[in-house]
Parts: sequence; C-alpha cells; structure tokens
Amino acid sequence: MLDGCSTRLRCSCRAYRAWRLSALHTPSRSVRTNAHYVPPSDGVPGSSAMYNMRPSGLATPRELVHYLDQYVVGQESAKKVLSVAVYNHYNRVHANMKAVYYDEPPHLSRADLTNNLPTGATQPNPYHQGGVVSETLAPHTALPLFEKSNVLVIGPTGSGKTLLAKTLANVLDVPFSVSDATAFTQAGYVGDDVDMCVQRLLQAANWDPYKANMGIVYIDEVDKIARKSSGPESTRDVGGEGVQQALLRMMEGSVVNVPAKGPSMPPPTGGSRSGRGQAMPAPVQWPESYAVDTSNVLFILSGAFVGLESIIKRRMAKGSIGFTANLPEEEAPSPSGVPFFTPNTNTSSNLLSQVEPADLVKYGFIPEFISRTPSITTLSPLSPSDLRKVLTEVKGSLISQYTALFGYSGIEIRFTSAAIDQICKKAAARGGGARGLRGIMETLLLDPMYEAPGSWIKHVLIDEATVLGDGSARYWGLSKNESSKFWDAWALEEQRYTGNTL
Repeated sequence: MLDGCSTRLRCSCRAYRAWRLSALHTPSRSVRTNAHYVPPSDGVPGSSAMYNMRPSGLATPRELVHYLDQYVVGQESAKKVLSVAVYNHYNRVHANMKAVYYDEPPHLSRADLTNNLPTGATQPNPYHQGGVVSETLAPHTALPLFEKSNVLVIGPTGSGKTLLAKTLANVLDVPFSVSDATAFTQAGYVGDDVDMCVQRLLQAANWDPYKANMGIVYIDEVDKIARKSSGPESTRDVGGEGVQQALLRMMEGSVVNVPAKGPSMPPPTGGSRSGRGQAMPAPVQWPESYAVDTSNVLFILSGAFVGLESIIKRRMAKGSIGFTANLPEEEAPSPSGVPFFTPNTNTSSNLLSQVEPADLVKYGFIPEFISRTPSITTLSPLSPSDLRKVLTEVKGSLISQYTALFGYSGIEIRFTSAAIDQICKKAAARGGGARGLRGIMETLLLDPMYEAPGSWIKHVLIDEATVLGDGSARYWGLSKNESSKFWDAWALEEQRYTGNTL
C-alpha cells in the first residue's frame, strides 16, 4: 500500500514539475523560425512584469505636450522630443533602480540565454526555475543597464528654449536644475567649474544624493563654449574647448564629488552636562562632500547657435563650374557686422532642421561632445501669428501681465485688436522673438505707466494710432460717465476692425 502511495506521489510531483516548466514560458528558439519570447507570469522570481509597469504618477508624452501647449506657442517637434526624452528618463531610472535592486536588468534577462542545447552541456540556471543555460554562454560580468540619450536643442533667441525648460521643471517629479554655460571655465581658472551644474542639481534635491542621481540638468547658452578658432593657438581655450572636455565625463556618467554647502557646525565632541545634570545632545556633523553619480542624470543642452545657418548652406550648396554655373547668392552684410537680434522674416524655417553633427563640429564643438547628445531638435522663429498668441492666448501672456500690473494701481487698460496686430508686426520686423515683444510693450506703455498711477486716470485705451506713433494713449476718469465713454470708444474701435491682418 505504501509503495502504491509513493508511486502516485512521484507521478503527481512529475506532473506538477511539468506544469511548472510549461508555466514559465521560457524563450524558445527553433532552426526554422526566429527567436520569440513570452513574458513569464506574475509571481515568478525574475519576472519582467515589474519592469513593464509604468511608475505611478508618470505623465505620458501626450500629456506633457498638452501641458507645454498652454505656455509655449508652436515648436511641435521640440515639444515631442523633450516630452519623449523626459518620459524615457522616468522609465529608464525606474527600470535601472529595479534592475540594481533585483540584480537582473529587464531588457537583458539571463533567461534570454536559454536555448535548446544538449542535456550533457547544460547546467541549472539559478535565475529561472527549471531553465538550462550553457556554461560558455553564462555571463561572468554584470549586464549593462539602460543608457541615456542626452538632448541638444537649437533655436534662435526668443523662440522658447528657456521657457520650455522652466515649464518642464514645474511639472516634473525629479530634481531639475538650470545652469548657464557662459560662466563655465576649465578647472583652475577664474569662473565656475562644470561641477556647479551638479551642485545646483544637488541643491534642488535638498542635498539628497540619491534623488540627485536621477535628476535632469539643463544647460543654456551651450553655443558659447564652442571653440573660438580652428587654427593653432598660443594660449589654451579655457572657456571653450576646455569646458567641452570637462563636460565629457559628466555627460557620459561619472561620480562627481560636490562640496557640502550646509551650515558650518563644530564636530561632535561628546555630550556635555547641563546645569541639571542632563546630557546635551551632540551637534550634527555635516559631511564635507557629497558623491553624485551622473550615470542616470539626463542632460538637456540648448543654444541659439548664431551663424550655424551659413555652415548648413555651404554644405547643402551644390558646387558647379563653367560659364553657366549657378553661383550662390551672397547675403548683404549688416551695417554692424553681426545682427543684434535673429530676424523673424526672410529666414528659412527648415534650414536649422537640416543640421548634422558635422555642421556642429565645424561650428566649434569637438566630435566627442556632439556624440554624447544623440537627440538633436531645432526650434523655428516665431511668426507674427505666433507672436499674437504669445500676447493674448497662452498662460501668463504679456497683455494679461500688463493688465494685472495696471490693476494693482486701480487702473483698467485695454488694447484694441488692430493695436495688437501692429504690435506683432513691429516685433516680427524687429526680431528677437517673444523677447522683442516685451521691449515694444515697454516702450509703448512708458507714458501711461508714468502718468496714470496716483492721478485722476482710471481707464487707458491703446489703439492702432498709438502703436503707429500717430497719437498718444487715451485716458478717462473714474465717474460712470467716463467709464461708459471708455467702453464706447473701445467698442467703436472693435467695430472698425476688419479682421486679422497677420
């Protein structure tokens, strides 16, 4: 009887073991078909289901683009690139931390090495129950984790590069720091070292190195660290190529020691006795430095890159010889040599989008630096219709800012539609993008901001004649009769408006 029970028990154990092996869904490879992999079921050690789960509270790229649309006008390509980069950064950090914790990277699981091998050349796989792996294929070193893809943003001044970074910083759940590359110099010279951007990231993480290891560093005006000249130099380029070389190891991934900036405290010398005989707590000793690993830190670089268009034109121009050759048209030089603002008119919107790494090398960057920014996106100059949206539609628009500014003094100000069109036209002709709009608004509202506060003026109207310089701003007082005249004048100007002329 016992022999029969043991026989049935062995049969049931074999059946359970066979069912267990079939439930694992290990990778299978056939000579006639390609390899395919079915993820194992939940609850199995080494399961990749934990890596497929999106972190809680993580916004999708579409949601990030929708959020950026509320503050930044246009630049759809740049929004997509930055949103995808941030989303992948979240997933990459989440997967890498899980991989380090479980000692098995999700995208290079040791189960992928399992094959239909002879039984004699196999050994049990400790990472998958019942799996087999060859001794020659078993890895002896740690498998690599997800690698990061740094982003380079190229666009003219006033197109929204810095605003994109500030807007992303408000919605992200990881430490975010913004640095300016114009102050960076090579170590040992007057200026800020490149480690300062990591120090700002650590400060944004509340001096927590663990949080800083998964943050995002945004470096603006990166075009200012380009090599000053291509020929031999008698002195070192400490503000150009020297900064690029210093950023190489940081962008690739290294441990940066950041000095502590906490309050200076004396080291603990043991508890002292107070008057009542109770021991006083020892003072806290702050660490002298923090170690921040930049392997999981995403770097976003941006710059205007003035003069890059001419390099792209020379590369794209087709050379020809002969009497009937088509010679490229030379641009007329500006009176001052280099334009102060990037013009919004007569520019090719898709010229910067044709940029290649070779163009950036000719601009003054070393190849090692460009190769560490595989994702490159460009921003186009703002058109007059885009400038109108900056004035009226986006959150924090300029007209809403100046309306609130006058409202603090108890003054109501209105702009006619024709006046808004003329402001956008002047800003487009002046150049400078959205920053050019603020300069025009400051000049236009100088007299009302000087005369209205503290006076009898309670209503201000800016019409088309005021913008064109044919007249001054129109003022009304506080009484109901004056208020009705103000609204009647504004309604009359709106009736004369024929439509958007941009």
